[in-house]
Amino acid sequence: MGRATAAHLAGEGYLVYAASRTPHKLEGLHVHIIPLRIDITDPASIQKALSEIEQVDVLINNAGYGLVATVEEVTEEEMLSQFDVNVFGVMRMCKAVIPKMRVQGSGVIINISSFLGKIGLPLLTSYNASKYAVEGITDSLRYELRDFGIRVHSVMPGFFDTSFARENLVTNEMTFAERSPYAQMVSALAPVIVAQINSGNDASEVAEMIHAIIEDDNAPARQTAGDKARKFIPMRRELSDEDFERRVRAYYGLEQY
Repeated sequence: MGRATAAHLAGEGYLVYAASRTPHKLEGLHVHIIPLRIDITDPASIQKALSEIEQVDVLINNAGYGLVATVEEVTEEEMLSQFDVNVFGVMRMCKAVIPKMRVQGSGVIINISSFLGKIGLPLLTSYNASKYAVEGITDSLRYELRDFGIRVHSVMPGFFDTSFARENLVTNEMTFAERSPYAQMVSALAPVIVAQINSGNDASEVAEMIHAIIEDDNAPARQTAGDKARKFIPMRRELSDEDFERRVRAYYGLEQY
């Protein structure tokens, strides 16, 4: 999604600073894309990269990964790492950019969240929690920054055909072991989730949505992208917690677990 968005905005004439731990992969992508080496878990790395950029009009917080683990089996290191990237990374980037925007009196911050920031799924508890947190950050920042002319939005994608399932899923060893008490659930659910991700929507949909948010001063606080998000988020709003849970359990065949 980040790559598609960078390319799309560059094609529309934006000067894009594309932050990555592997900026060489972005070299030559577009004349208007300037790769930046940033590790969002390292405040010094963020400050160094941004120190040479005088003006920032738009910040898109897109970096993240998914941890697949049960709460019983997840390690302390895995929990902390999930939040360090998905939550604290967002806050670090906002913290670094907000002063520039505040002085300018304008700016747009777009947090790439997930439809799983509004609904839970088993095995993805840490990821769910991190995206719920991103939604909370977005809500609070909208109050904090409104008087400075800074807009804050979130995009909640469903499943998209990106490198997320192939490269950005981290699995807990115990959860995927045959001796795990959750082995039956894992064997039934994990392949379904991965298949849905790999057959999901095209990332260009998110890129176009982000562009529209940037251009529209009256864009809504949050928007959904992709088939799964458009299916589940309205359902979540309409049903009681218990009825929604029953629908999800039936959809993913979880009644027996």
